[in-house]
Amino acid sequence: MDADDLRVFEAVARLGSMNRAATELNTVQSNVTGRIRALEAELGVSLFHRHARGVSPTEAAQRLLPYAGRVRRLLADARRAARDDGTPAGPLVIGSLETTAAMRLAPLLAGYAGAYPDVDLSLRTGTTCEMIDDVLAHRVEGAFVCGPVDHPELVAETVFHEELVALTAPGVRHLDALVAAGDFRIVVLRAGCSYRLRLEAWLSKRGIVGVRVLEFGTLEAILACVGAGLGMTLLPRGLVETARRAGQVGVHVLPPEDAMVETVFLRRRDGYVSSALEAFLGLLRPAWAQAAE
Repeated sequence: MDADDLRVFEAVARLGSMNRAATELNTVQSNVTGRIRALEAELGVSLFHRHARGVSPTEAAQRLLPYAGRVRRLLADARRAARDDGTPAGPLVIGSLETTAAMRLAPLLAGYAGAYPDVDLSLRTGTTCEMIDDVLAHRVEGAFVCGPVDHPELVAETVFHEELVALTAPGVRHLDALVAAGDFRIVVLRAGCSYRLRLEAWLSKRGIVGVRVLEFGTLEAILACVGAGLGMTLLPRGLVETARRAGQVGVHVLPPEDAMVETVFLRRRDGYVSSALEAFLGLLRPAWAQAAE
Protein backbone atom coordinates (compact mmCIF):
# COMPACT_ATOMS: atom_id res chain seq x y z
CA MET A 1 0.00 0.00 0.00
CA ASP A 2 1.37 3.40 -0.98
CA ALA A 3 0.20 6.99 -1.18
CA ASP A 4 -1.21 6.54 -4.70
CA ASP A 5 -3.32 3.60 -3.53
CA LEU A 6 -4.75 5.72 -0.71
CA ARG A 7 -5.35 8.64 -3.08
CA VAL A 8 -7.41 6.42 -5.38
CA PHE A 9 -9.25 4.86 -2.45
CA GLU A 10 -10.11 8.26 -0.94
CA ALA A 11 -11.46 9.56 -4.26
CA VAL A 12 -13.69 6.49 -4.75
CA ALA A 13 -15.01 6.70 -1.18
CA ARG A 14 -15.68 10.43 -1.43
CA LEU A 15 -17.33 10.31 -4.87
CA GLY A 16 -19.13 6.98 -4.46
CA SER A 17 -18.20 5.85 -7.96
CA MET A 18 -15.23 4.24 -9.68
CA ASN A 19 -16.05 6.13 -12.87
CA ARG A 20 -16.29 9.55 -11.19
CA ALA A 21 -13.06 8.86 -9.32
CA ALA A 22 -11.34 7.99 -12.61
CA THR A 23 -12.52 11.26 -14.14
CA GLU A 24 -11.23 13.29 -11.18
CA LEU A 25 -7.91 11.44 -11.19
CA ASN A 26 -7.56 11.81 -14.97
CA THR A 27 -7.32 8.08 -15.61
CA VAL A 28 -9.54 5.25 -16.87
CA GLN A 29 -12.04 3.33 -14.78
CA SER A 30 -10.25 0.01 -15.28
CA ASN A 31 -7.15 1.45 -13.65
CA VAL A 32 -9.14 2.64 -10.62
CA THR A 33 -10.93 -0.70 -10.32
CA GLY A 34 -7.64 -2.58 -10.53
CA ARG A 35 -6.01 -0.43 -7.85
CA ILE A 36 -8.95 -0.93 -5.48
CA ARG A 37 -8.97 -4.70 -6.03
CA ALA A 38 -5.22 -4.89 -5.44
CA LEU A 39 -5.57 -2.84 -2.26
CA GLU A 40 -8.39 -5.07 -1.02
CA ALA A 41 -6.27 -8.15 -1.72
CA GLU A 42 -3.28 -6.68 0.13
CA LEU A 43 -5.36 -5.70 3.17
CA GLY A 44 -7.46 -8.85 3.13
CA VAL A 45 -10.73 -6.95 3.49
CA SER A 46 -13.48 -5.68 1.21
CA LEU A 47 -13.48 -1.90 1.00
CA PHE A 48 -16.64 -1.20 -1.00
CA HIS A 49 -20.13 -2.52 -1.45
CA ARG A 50 -20.91 -2.57 -5.19
CA HIS A 51 -24.44 -1.63 -6.27
CA ALA A 52 -26.28 -0.18 -9.27
CA ARG A 53 -25.70 3.44 -8.20
CA GLY A 54 -21.97 3.00 -7.68
CA VAL A 55 -20.15 1.96 -4.50
CA SER A 56 -20.39 2.64 -0.77
CA PRO A 57 -17.61 2.13 1.80
CA THR A 58 -17.59 -0.89 4.08
CA GLU A 59 -16.85 -0.66 7.79
CA ALA A 60 -13.21 -1.46 7.01
CA ALA A 61 -13.12 1.42 4.53
CA GLN A 62 -14.60 3.77 7.12
CA ARG A 63 -11.73 2.89 9.46
CA LEU A 64 -9.16 3.46 6.68
CA LEU A 65 -10.62 6.77 5.45
CA PRO A 66 -9.15 9.07 8.14
CA TYR A 67 -5.64 7.82 7.34
CA ALA A 68 -6.20 8.31 3.62
CA GLY A 69 -7.36 11.86 4.29
CA ARG A 70 -4.28 12.61 6.36
CA VAL A 71 -1.99 11.28 3.63
CA ARG A 72 -3.78 13.35 0.99
CA ARG A 73 -3.48 16.52 3.07
CA LEU A 74 0.14 15.77 3.95
CA LEU A 75 1.04 15.40 0.28
CA ALA A 76 -0.78 18.63 -0.54
CA ASP A 77 1.14 20.42 2.22
CA ALA A 78 4.39 18.93 0.94
CA ARG A 79 3.72 20.30 -2.55
CA ARG A 80 2.88 23.73 -1.13
CA ALA A 81 6.02 23.74 1.01
CA ALA A 82 8.22 22.82 -1.95
CA ARG A 83 6.77 25.66 -4.06
CA ASP A 84 6.80 28.25 -1.27
CA ASP A 85 9.92 30.37 -1.69
CA GLY A 86 9.08 32.62 1.26
CA THR A 87 7.22 35.26 -0.77
CA PRO A 88 3.53 35.45 0.21
CA ALA A 89 1.51 34.39 -2.83
CA GLY A 90 -1.34 32.14 -3.91
CA PRO A 91 -4.66 31.46 -2.19
CA LEU A 92 -5.34 32.21 1.46
CA VAL A 93 -8.81 31.46 2.85
CA ILE A 94 -9.64 32.90 6.28
CA GLY A 95 -12.83 32.30 8.25
CA SER A 96 -14.56 34.70 10.60
CA LEU A 97 -17.64 35.42 12.63
CA GLU A 98 -19.83 37.91 10.82
CA THR A 99 -19.59 40.29 13.79
CA THR A 100 -15.78 40.19 13.80
CA ALA A 101 -15.68 40.72 10.05
CA ALA A 102 -17.97 43.73 10.36
CA MET A 103 -16.19 45.35 13.31
CA ARG A 104 -12.54 44.42 13.11
CA LEU A 105 -11.29 42.98 9.87
CA ALA A 106 -11.75 45.61 7.16
CA PRO A 107 -8.56 47.60 8.03
CA LEU A 108 -6.58 44.38 8.56
CA LEU A 109 -7.67 42.84 5.26
CA ALA A 110 -7.14 46.07 3.35
CA GLY A 111 -3.64 46.45 4.79
CA TYR A 112 -2.81 42.85 4.01
CA ALA A 113 -4.08 43.09 0.42
CA GLY A 114 -2.02 46.23 -0.13
CA ALA A 115 1.14 44.75 1.34
CA TYR A 116 0.86 41.36 -0.40
CA PRO A 117 -0.84 41.81 -3.78
CA ASP A 118 0.16 38.35 -5.00
CA VAL A 119 -1.98 36.65 -2.35
CA ASP A 120 -5.53 35.72 -3.40
CA LEU A 121 -7.18 36.46 -0.05
CA SER A 122 -10.77 35.37 0.55
CA LEU A 123 -12.97 35.54 3.64
CA ARG A 124 -15.61 32.99 4.62
CA THR A 125 -18.08 33.88 7.38
CA GLY A 126 -20.21 31.70 9.63
CA THR A 127 -20.93 30.76 13.21
CA THR A 128 -18.29 29.65 15.69
CA CYS A 129 -19.32 26.00 15.26
CA GLU A 130 -19.17 26.27 11.47
CA MET A 131 -15.77 27.96 11.56
CA ILE A 132 -14.30 25.33 13.90
CA ASP A 133 -15.51 22.61 11.52
CA ASP A 134 -14.01 24.49 8.56
CA VAL A 135 -10.60 24.74 10.25
CA LEU A 136 -10.64 21.06 11.22
CA ALA A 137 -11.64 20.07 7.68
CA HIS A 138 -8.92 22.27 6.10
CA ARG A 139 -11.53 24.38 4.28
CA VAL A 140 -9.94 27.51 5.79
CA GLU A 141 -6.37 28.03 7.01
CA GLY A 142 -7.51 29.87 10.11
CA ALA A 143 -10.60 31.50 11.57
CA PHE A 144 -11.72 34.16 14.03
CA VAL A 145 -14.22 32.67 16.50
CA CYS A 146 -15.61 33.32 19.95
CA GLY A 147 -13.42 31.78 22.63
CA PRO A 148 -12.39 29.99 24.60
CA VAL A 149 -11.83 26.97 22.35
CA ASP A 150 -10.11 23.90 23.75
CA HIS A 151 -9.46 21.26 21.09
CA PRO A 152 -6.39 18.99 20.84
CA GLU A 153 -6.04 19.54 17.09
CA LEU A 154 -6.28 23.33 17.21
CA VAL A 155 -4.10 26.25 18.26
CA ALA A 156 -6.13 29.19 19.62
CA GLU A 157 -4.65 32.63 20.27
CA THR A 158 -6.62 35.53 21.73
CA VAL A 159 -6.82 38.48 19.37
CA PHE A 160 -9.60 40.77 20.64
CA HIS A 161 -11.78 41.27 23.71
CA GLU A 162 -15.40 42.30 23.19
CA GLU A 163 -18.11 43.61 25.49
CA LEU A 164 -21.53 42.12 24.80
CA VAL A 165 -24.67 44.17 25.41
CA ALA A 166 -28.32 43.22 25.38
CA LEU A 167 -30.40 44.87 22.67
CA THR A 168 -34.12 45.59 22.82
CA ALA A 169 -36.60 47.94 21.23
CA PRO A 170 -35.79 51.60 22.03
CA GLY A 171 -38.68 52.03 24.48
CA VAL A 172 -37.64 49.20 26.82
CA ARG A 173 -36.24 50.71 30.03
CA HIS A 174 -35.44 47.60 32.05
CA LEU A 175 -34.45 44.12 30.93
CA ASP A 176 -36.16 42.50 33.88
CA ALA A 177 -39.53 43.81 32.76
CA LEU A 178 -39.01 42.49 29.25
CA VAL A 179 -37.79 39.09 30.40
CA ALA A 180 -40.77 38.79 32.74
CA ALA A 181 -43.21 39.33 29.87
CA GLY A 182 -45.21 36.27 28.88
CA ASP A 183 -44.51 36.47 25.14
CA PHE A 184 -40.73 36.71 25.37
CA ARG A 185 -38.57 36.00 22.29
CA ILE A 186 -34.92 36.11 21.31
CA VAL A 187 -33.76 37.21 17.87
CA VAL A 188 -30.61 35.41 16.82
CA LEU A 189 -28.51 33.92 14.06
CA ARG A 190 -28.76 30.22 13.25
CA ALA A 191 -27.78 27.45 15.67
CA GLY A 192 -24.07 27.36 16.43
CA CYS A 193 -23.78 31.13 16.91
CA SER A 194 -21.67 31.76 20.03
CA TYR A 195 -23.59 34.91 21.01
CA ARG A 196 -26.85 32.99 20.77
CA LEU A 197 -25.43 30.39 23.16
CA ARG A 198 -24.34 33.18 25.51
CA LEU A 199 -27.81 34.68 25.48
CA GLU A 200 -29.47 31.34 26.17
CA ALA A 201 -27.03 30.73 29.06
CA TRP A 202 -27.73 34.22 30.46
CA LEU A 203 -31.46 33.55 30.40
CA SER A 204 -31.02 30.07 31.86
CA LYS A 205 -29.23 31.56 34.90
CA ARG A 206 -32.44 33.50 35.50
CA GLY A 207 -34.56 30.38 35.25
CA ILE A 208 -35.81 31.18 31.76
CA VAL A 209 -35.69 28.25 29.35
CA GLY A 210 -37.60 27.21 26.26
CA VAL A 211 -38.04 30.75 24.96
CA ARG A 212 -39.35 31.39 21.48
CA VAL A 213 -36.54 31.79 18.94
CA LEU A 214 -36.60 33.92 15.81
CA GLU A 215 -33.70 33.04 13.49
CA PHE A 216 -32.38 35.42 10.83
CA GLY A 217 -29.51 35.14 8.41
CA THR A 218 -27.99 38.61 8.70
CA LEU A 219 -27.07 41.07 11.43
CA GLU A 220 -29.02 43.80 9.66
CA ALA A 221 -32.21 41.74 9.87
CA ILE A 222 -31.61 41.01 13.57
CA LEU A 223 -31.11 44.71 14.41
CA ALA A 224 -34.23 45.68 12.45
CA CYS A 225 -36.40 43.06 14.14
CA VAL A 226 -35.12 43.88 17.63
CA GLY A 227 -35.73 47.57 16.99
CA ALA A 228 -39.27 46.73 15.88
CA GLY A 229 -39.93 45.03 19.22
CA LEU A 230 -39.93 41.41 18.10
CA GLY A 231 -37.53 40.33 20.85
CA MET A 232 -34.05 40.85 22.31
CA THR A 233 -30.57 39.78 21.31
CA LEU A 234 -26.94 39.88 22.45
CA LEU A 235 -24.21 41.49 20.32
CA PRO A 236 -20.84 43.26 20.75
CA ARG A 237 -21.16 46.88 21.82
CA GLY A 238 -18.87 48.10 19.04
CA LEU A 239 -21.21 46.67 16.42
CA VAL A 240 -24.35 48.45 17.60
CA GLU A 241 -23.18 51.97 18.45
CA THR A 242 -24.47 53.43 15.18
CA ALA A 243 -27.91 51.90 15.72
CA ARG A 244 -27.93 53.09 19.33
CA ARG A 245 -27.03 56.66 18.42
CA ALA A 246 -29.74 56.64 15.77
CA GLY A 247 -32.30 55.53 18.35
CA GLN A 248 -33.02 52.31 16.48
CA VAL A 249 -32.40 49.98 19.44
CA GLY A 250 -32.13 50.09 23.21
CA VAL A 251 -28.75 49.04 24.67
CA HIS A 252 -28.50 47.46 28.11
CA VAL A 253 -25.22 46.90 29.94
CA LEU A 254 -24.58 43.44 31.38
CA PRO A 255 -22.45 42.42 34.39
CA PRO A 256 -18.79 41.85 33.41
CA GLU A 257 -19.01 38.09 33.95
CA ASP A 258 -21.77 37.94 31.33
CA ALA A 259 -20.53 40.69 29.04
CA MET A 260 -16.84 40.06 28.40
CA VAL A 261 -15.87 37.59 25.68
CA GLU A 262 -12.70 36.96 23.73
CA THR A 263 -12.21 36.51 20.02
CA VAL A 264 -9.54 33.96 19.17
CA PHE A 265 -7.78 33.03 15.95
CA LEU A 266 -7.79 29.28 15.34
CA ARG A 267 -5.59 27.17 13.12
CA ARG A 268 -4.75 23.51 12.93
CA ARG A 269 -1.89 22.40 15.15
CA ASP A 270 -0.54 20.13 12.40
CA GLY A 271 -1.34 22.44 9.48
CA TYR A 272 1.27 23.81 7.13
CA VAL A 273 1.85 27.52 7.73
CA SER A 274 2.39 29.05 4.30
CA SER A 275 4.24 32.31 3.74
CA ALA A 276 0.86 33.90 3.02
CA LEU A 277 -0.55 32.76 6.38
CA GLU A 278 2.66 33.68 8.22
CA ALA A 279 2.42 37.21 6.83
CA PHE A 280 -1.22 37.38 7.92
CA LEU A 281 -0.29 36.25 11.42
CA GLY A 282 2.43 38.90 11.45
CA LEU A 283 -0.18 41.60 10.98
CA LEU A 284 -2.26 40.11 13.79
CA ARG A 285 0.56 39.98 16.36
CA PRO A 286 0.20 43.64 17.43
CA ALA A 287 -3.48 42.93 18.13
CA TRP A 288 -2.49 39.88 20.18
CA ALA A 289 -0.06 41.98 22.21
CA GLN A 290 -2.73 44.63 22.83
CA ALA A 291 -5.28 41.97 23.86
CA ALA A 292 -2.81 40.52 26.36
CA GLU A 293 -2.26 43.86 28.13
